[in-house]
Amino acid sequence: MEKSVFPKKFNGNIQLHYDILKKELERVDGKKVLELATGSGNAVNFLNKNNQYTGIDISPGLLRKACQRFRNNGFQNAEFFLTGAEDLPFQDGMFDIVICHLSLNFFSNIEKAILESTRVSKEYAIFFGSVPIPERKSNDAIIRGKLFSKEELKNIFEKFGWEFDSLPEINGALLYFKAEKRKQQSS
Repeated sequence: MEKSVFPKKFNGNIQLHYDILKKELERVDGKKVLELATGSGNAVNFLNKNNQYTGIDISPGLLRKACQRFRNNGFQNAEFFLTGAEDLPFQDGMFDIVICHLSLNFFSNIEKAILESTRVSKEYAIFFGSVPIPERKSNDAIIRGKLFSKEELKNIFEKFGWEFDSLPEINGALLYFKAEKRKQQSS
């Protein structure tokens, strides 16, 4: 990622990426955190060890790497599940924080993934993410997956009850954002 994806596809800097994530997540402490598409476990670079971490991914090989990486970095409360973001095997209202970095563009059904994230999140949960967007992509970069504009992402999140805010940080093609789950209306 450091030598190919970040400089060539995102026109960005991986260290700046980790610095932004660390700054945004440094106060997440003692929370139940769900990471969608955990990959090889890069969250160890920016997440506090005393959170109760749950990572999901569709790749068994990446999950094995993530599990080992979390153990090696002293995370005591980390568990991993082989599943996709569109069908989460968790109870309603379990998580305080949902994170998803560099992966929303790969989900086959982003709306179902956000709907599932909404279901498994507590009231006022925070969804923190980063994703490449077409309006920041350089013309010669080939970024795989389906890219959504900042406005399209905002509309998708708001459709499922999240208050969406983009963050001011700029790192190449990446949009950094936070969304807060709104209080559920009683029927």
